[in-house]
Amino acid sequence: MMKSPRFLHKMTSRYSDGSLRKLRVTAPLTDFISNDYLGLSLVPSKSDSFTHSGTGSRLISGNSASAEQAENHISKLFGAERSLIFNSGYDANLGLFSSVPQKGEVVLYDELVHASVRDGVRLSFAESFSFKHNDVTDLASKLQKYRDRTVFVAIESYYSMDGDLAPVEEILGVVADYGALLVVDEAHTCGVFGMQGLGMTYAFRDHPSLFARVITFGKAYGAHGGAVLGSEKLIEFLINFSRSFIYTTAMPPDAYKRIEYMTRLATEENKRRERLFANIVAWNQHFEGNPGPIQVVPCTDKLKLTACVEQAEQLGWALKAVFSPTVPSGKERLRICIHSDHSEKELEELALFIKECIR
Repeated sequence: MMKSPRFLHKMTSRYSDGSLRKLRVTAPLTDFISNDYLGLSLVPSKSDSFTHSGTGSRLISGNSASAEQAENHISKLFGAERSLIFNSGYDANLGLFSSVPQKGEVVLYDELVHASVRDGVRLSFAESFSFKHNDVTDLASKLQKYRDRTVFVAIESYYSMDGDLAPVEEILGVVADYGALLVVDEAHTCGVFGMQGLGMTYAFRDHPSLFARVITFGKAYGAHGGAVLGSEKLIEFLINFSRSFIYTTAMPPDAYKRIEYMTRLATEENKRRERLFANIVAWNQHFEGNPGPIQVVPCTDKLKLTACVEQAEQLGWALKAVFSPTVPSGKERLRICIHSDHSEKELEELALFIKECIR
């Protein structure tokens, strides 16, 4: 008798607990679910032509003047010695953490860090251990334990499911005290936080313990791809050993042109950031939130959450409920993404609806 593969049992569990993920086409609703914080995704970029393919990996036929020009621009803009663009932020984290930490070395990562970081670490030959979320004391105790080894510390600057900021300066100080190396995922802060939206680590860009920064272009910048910012030696190493860079088809040249155009536009246009933060303040008048665009409304009742999302869609709002395993069981929530182009009236109406729906 043929044995049933175990993955089918996992699917049965998803069906039974109501947490099955499904693909869907988002209707033209008022967007409270995407990471398009500055509303740049629909802004056209200036490009001479549209090239449909990268034709091959960048080490074969896919490299282009557009790619190298974009990387030079990103390096100068973010104050990095050099940068390397990957096809996504996921690929950037995967490629960095799977290749750089070596056997005998250690990676300490925040327990809530992006899945792409954890996936990359699992593919490396280094040992890895989590530390309590944003807990500098717990991090310090683990750094003390492994102080005789090379240690990489991985954090996000702004966490994508909880919407809380990392104590970056404090963590950087502790990392430096123990001679470790810090990698900061700025996926949800670049374009939004820091001077001209250049991220929370921009102020520390020359700190010797800041080993690498990872940024993405598919969120606030309204483009596509991600990049690792670091030293010349790090980037040369990634070009030679990062499998998610080496063995994938490059993006088309126009994708790199858009990265350059949109990052320059977002940096120069402070009004979009000003409107975004004004909207965040307006939202926080209704809920006890945080200073960033990702707002969380807790609700452990899955049926209420599902009904709330469905009713919101009928009223013209796109909402997203987040269930386990994306978040721990018992910590289900609505994840609200505030954008610069939301009106104060829209925010107030949505807040009142949510209060009536799940509270």
